[in-house]
Amino acid sequence: MAIMEKFRVGMVGVGETGTPLLKQLLDAPFVEVVGVADLDLQLPGVRLAQEKGVAVTANFIEIAEQGERVDIIIDVTGSRKVREDLRRYMQFSGNTHTVIVHERVALLMMSLGAGQRVDTRHDEMTY
Repeated sequence: MAIMEKFRVGMVGVGETGTPLLKQLLDAPFVEVVGVADLDLQLPGVRLAQEKGVAVTANFIEIAEQGERVDIIIDVTGSRKVREDLRRYMQFSGNTHTVIVHERVALLMMSLGAGQRVDTRHDEMTY
């Protein structure tokens, strides 16, 4: 029997929008959450990640710095600056393996799972 390789996922933003998706990722046997980043380390999503033994940081670039150890980085911050900084870091690091998933794509995935449209819980945020 072949061993199924897990999707190695990092999440940036685990507030009201990101936490339900984080729960789904943590529960999926085919996903390894390799790191979670948020500026507010007191959020329930951060505590959930810590309880599950997932590395937590306030600096989202630390997730990108893991290079090819991360297959997918899901950005649910709603911040244009975070999005641009992540993309810029990937370009400069030469990492062509890791894919950055935009918040709207994450919302689509969550909506499919919920059977109805899921909207973001925040407006455009600035960091």
